[in-house]
Amino acid sequence: MVNSNADSAMGILFPNSYDSLVPELVSERLMASIPFASRYRLVDFMLSSMVNCGIDNISLIVKRNYHSLMDHLGAGREWDLTRKNGGLNIIPPYAQKSVNVYNGRVEAIASILDYLKRQKEKYVIMADTNIAVNFDFSAFLQKHIDSGADITIADTREEVPKALLDIDVTKKDLYYTLDIGDDDKVKRIVVNEKEKGEQNVSMNIYVMERQMLMDQIREAYVNGLIYFERDIVSPQINRLDVRAYQHTGYFARILDIKSYFEENMKLLKEENVSALFSPGTIYTKIRDDNPTRYAAGSHVRNVMAADGCVIEGEVENSILFRGVKIGKGAKVRNCVLMQDTVIETGATVEHTITDKNVTISAYKELKGTESFPVYVEKRKTV
Repeated sequence: MVNSNADSAMGILFPNSYDSLVPELVSERLMASIPFASRYRLVDFMLSSMVNCGIDNISLIVKRNYHSLMDHLGAGREWDLTRKNGGLNIIPPYAQKSVNVYNGRVEAIASILDYLKRQKEKYVIMADTNIAVNFDFSAFLQKHIDSGADITIADTREEVPKALLDIDVTKKDLYYTLDIGDDDKVKRIVVNEKEKGEQNVSMNIYVMERQMLMDQIREAYVNGLIYFERDIVSPQINRLDVRAYQHTGYFARILDIKSYFEENMKLLKEENVSALFSPGTIYTKIRDDNPTRYAAGSHVRNVMAADGCVIEGEVENSILFRGVKIGKGAKVRNCVLMQDTVIETGATVEHTITDKNVTISAYKELKGTESFPVYVEKRKTV
């Protein structure tokens, strides 16, 4: 549903957030371009959610390994973001004299202040791309406007994931939980909470007025501050009106290789697929390919397969991306096989993640476990 206020909001996405949590998957790409759900990239979900709610001016501030993202997004045609004004804007480091490789959101936004000053929208929505979600930005923005808040933060009610509890702070990755009072007012922001039990975990999705954001960033940058949440919002929690917006729908948060495997496997349940892909359409780059071909004698059970696959062997409880080939006599169980993976004749593969263009040789056996899936890096032959 397109919100009447949506044309007054622009989006800013941070595609490299939490890269360090999935080093295996980001050696040649960033978090935003990690393949997910058989034919999508993680960025597709946040980008499509914004577009579905009428937001048509979206910038992505990248800092490294962004060529795969630029190839995937192109000019934004699949998201209807090819426009003379607004549209899709990818900002790599050193694109302008002021744009450098940033540490936190303060530095990232400070590098585009001149660009922000020229925009027409009243509000700015900021988000990371490590969460696959069909997010209702219309309701989010409407609640922010109706409440009169200075800043609204989206959160989920859940136990803090183990991958976040084990986070290495020396790599500068922070997460936030919210102490929420009456009228959804945020009373306190806790950095890297270690308490057990259900918490209000921030989704790192924020909305505020563009002018206020620019003013706050200018002051923070001059004072050498780095993180928007820790260094700007938290210290001013009693001065600013900060509200929470709880997302109660389906979402998949990617925090390590284990969660990547688990969140993909959850999509083998129909109710999770329905929740993630509705009500708004999720758009992605089109690759014209033949429908998946199931050869005589093949056996397939509980599989999400993209187009272009050729299956001659047995596949069970697996996610297959575009162009995957399963040879005769091969057995694939509980696997996530990325684009153009080839499982040759007679090979056995279980609890395994293969990156793009991987080949598992004939009659080889590769077995991980549910807790520790095997990962095979891009273009490798095993």
